[in-house]
This record gives sequence, structure tokens and C-alpha cells, in this order.
Amino acid sequence: QVQLVESGGGLVQDGGSLTLSCAASRSIFSFNFVSWYRQAPGKERELVARIYHSGSTTYAESVKGRFTISRDNALNTLNLQMNSLEPEDTAVYYCNAVNYATTGSQGVWGQGTQVTVSS
Repeated sequence: QVQLVESGGGLVQDGGSLTLSCAASRSIFSFNFVSWYRQAPGKERELVARIYHSGSTTYAESVKGRFTISRDNALNTLNLQMNSLEPEDTAVYYCNAVNYATTGSQGVWGQGTQVTVSS
């Protein structure tokens, strides 16, 4: 059973930066793609950024130019560098990993890490 553990969340001021990490119990390369999602209070969970096995990436329009997703193959971690944070970025951030053969299309989820941006 694959396990994902997020870390790096916290409280930051408007305009600040944070880096989230997601440690996987097996190689990041073993997944078809890995993603960061977030869920703000009273809102649905939304895709923030995704990196595919090929290395290509996709971002939500609201974070383009501010967030960068990357993977550290040696450490089996997925990272999300978040710059120019805004109060609207406040949410619980979740890591998700999909391998169609082993996890199914829903993938595996981490427990989430809280990011709070104060104005």
C-alpha cells in the first residue's frame, strides 16, 4: 500500500512563500502522474498542479506564475514551491499519486497539510 505524507504547511503573510513536500513510500517515477490539490473551507477540492511521468506539468490558472511543482527522484518526494501567496490560497493542501495499474484512477491521497495566508 502506497503512503504519502505531506509537510511544510503553516502560517504565512500575504506575499510570502512556502514549500510543501510530499514523501512517497515508493519511487515517484512509479506513478503515471502526481498532483497537489487543495480544499478551502466550504469549497470543493481543486487541482492545483500536476506533474506527469514525462515531466510535463499543468497548473490551475489561479496559481500560474506563482507556484512550481517539482519532484526529487532521489528522495521520492513531490514538492510545491508557492510564492506570492494570497489569502485566497488558504486551504488544506493534499498530495495525490496515480498509477492506473495499482492505485486506480482515484489514486492515493496524503492526509493533507494546512496553509494559512494572513492579510
